[in-house]
Amino acid sequence: MPKITSKAKRLRIYIGETDRWQKRPLYQVIVEKAKELDLAGATVYRGLMGYGAHSRIHTAQILDLSSDLPILVEIVDSEEYIGKLLPLLDEMMQEGLVTIDDVEVIRYGDKLLSRR
Repeated sequence: MPKITSKAKRLRIYIGETDRWQKRPLYQVIVEKAKELDLAGATVYRGLMGYGAHSRIHTAQILDLSSDLPILVEIVDSEEYIGKLLPLLDEMMQEGLVTIDDVEVIRYGDKLLSRR
C-alpha cells in the first residue's frame, strides 16, 4: 500500500459546547468554514471533563451534569490552508484557546491523489 509522508500544521481550537456564532454551535460553524476553504479535514471531540480560563470544572458525570462540556476542533493541513481559517476564528471566537503546532503526516492508501 502506498505511503506518503509530509510536514503540516495541526490547528487545535478549544471551546465550550454552548459557544455560539450567530445563534449556531461554534464548532459546527468552524467545521463548515474549514470545508468551504478546502481544508483537508476537521474533527470535533467532545470532552468528558475539563476547565479553562474561568476555572469552573465542566464534567459529564451524572451527578454533576454540565451543559457546557469542553469541545476540541482539530484540523491538520498545510500552513497556507490553516492560515486561511485564522482570520475567521478571530471574528467568531469570544473566548477559548487556539494552538498551532508542527506535525509529521503519514498517509496510507491506494488513492493518495492531491486535492489541490
